[in-house]
Amino acid sequence: MSPRVRRFVCLLVMFAMLASLAPTSYAADNRYIVRIKSGLNGLSVIQLVCKLLGATLVRTLDGDPSGPAVQQGSLFLIDSVLGLELDDILSFTLKLLGVASAEPDLAVPLLRPESSSGPTVDDRSDAYTDYLWRREPTSYYGTSVWRGYLEQPAVGIVRLRETQCAYGTSGAGLVAIIDTGIDPRHPALAAVVQPGYDFTRNVGGGDETADFTSTQESAAFLDEEKIERVNQESAAFLDQESAAFLDRPGHEAYGHGTMVAGVVHLVAPTAKILPLKAFSADGTAYTSDILRAVYFAVQKKAKVINMSFSRPSTSAELKKALDSATAAGVIAVSSAGNDGVKALRWPAAFDNVVGVASTSDSDVRSSFSNYGNSLVWLAAPGEGVITTYPKGSYAAVWGTSFSTPLVAGTTALFAGMKSTLSQSEAAWALAQAKPVYGEVGYGRLDIYKAVGAGRLVWPNLGGLVGSCGWN
Repeated sequence: MSPRVRRFVCLLVMFAMLASLAPTSYAADNRYIVRIKSGLNGLSVIQLVCKLLGATLVRTLDGDPSGPAVQQGSLFLIDSVLGLELDDILSFTLKLLGVASAEPDLAVPLLRPESSSGPTVDDRSDAYTDYLWRREPTSYYGTSVWRGYLEQPAVGIVRLRETQCAYGTSGAGLVAIIDTGIDPRHPALAAVVQPGYDFTRNVGGGDETADFTSTQESAAFLDEEKIERVNQESAAFLDQESAAFLDRPGHEAYGHGTMVAGVVHLVAPTAKILPLKAFSADGTAYTSDILRAVYFAVQKKAKVINMSFSRPSTSAELKKALDSATAAGVIAVSSAGNDGVKALRWPAAFDNVVGVASTSDSDVRSSFSNYGNSLVWLAAPGEGVITTYPKGSYAAVWGTSFSTPLVAGTTALFAGMKSTLSQSEAAWALAQAKPVYGEVGYGRLDIYKAVGAGRLVWPNLGGLVGSCGWN
């Protein structure tokens, strides 16, 4: 018996022994993201690994999401029946078979500040209800929006209108939003939302209203009267602190992606938006679906990726995915997190991701916002931001989730000026910010300064000076 065959037989015997010690039941989410070494037939190797482990091959993660679940690739998701730490096994066995790395497929939550953070519901009502009542239809770059959406404080703070009208830039390229999906029929968004993908259901589209699966649910929770009432009462403030996007179990994060998209559109109204639904309506996603979304965004030639979420631990595979996106010319932007602490959060803490904190309308770091110059590149307004909500409505929202798309939208403005924009160029321009106290990197976003700086150094600039689409 040759040494190679003898080693293979020993592996089979060892795995058979381990399997006999494994419990007969295991968690349904006992899943691992496994990378196969380059140069090998990834599908053949992962199938062998699954056979040895008694695991199920769930899907290929770096393939075409619209194709078969299992196809050729180098990154795979498996469901392990062994109640063991896969990394321990890898250290002395699986690497021999061609496994380069593995990590648990962890759940990732959307951001929610703690209940003690931020203003009270009554305080929010007093300060921001007026903007939600300004519902006069107003033309904005060819679409009809509520007047309060354009007149909200954040617009003046970051000098958005001044920028668009002085420099004639309104955005270009494709902004991929990895979130809960987007309502593609919202009047403000319909012209710019492109067909995306729903990784929670493995179907094309990315429409978050699909989370209401029955006609009865739609009638009860999405009819126009309900939305009208939601926006008149304190529940209109669909902030992450109260987690009351809808008072419906399992739908706590419903509308989050549409609200993020509305902020991107506010800043860059002529940029296209790609909905990548990796999060369910309850506000959770698996790392594997986020990875698939990043690779899909690169395949679709997105220029910007908005990630309004964070996790307390790093992920080697998420880093690899974002590295490949950066190499393809994509600029990634991510929320710093809403724990109110100085701590690293990922993906914002990766060195090629623009981490975004939140500031108040008075240019003070928001009490709920994470901070620290190792995490945050810059901050942007994140309190009482008026944005789109499903079924043609609007909401006022709090959180670094909504500071982040202000920065992503600004990056899309840069893309309208220089199509070959790199991550380092975008980061440099964004750093031309207003200094503020609170360890939030280069300060608070100033779109006018950022775009103006870009115009001085980037050749072949687009945009028509003195032209803008404000009514």
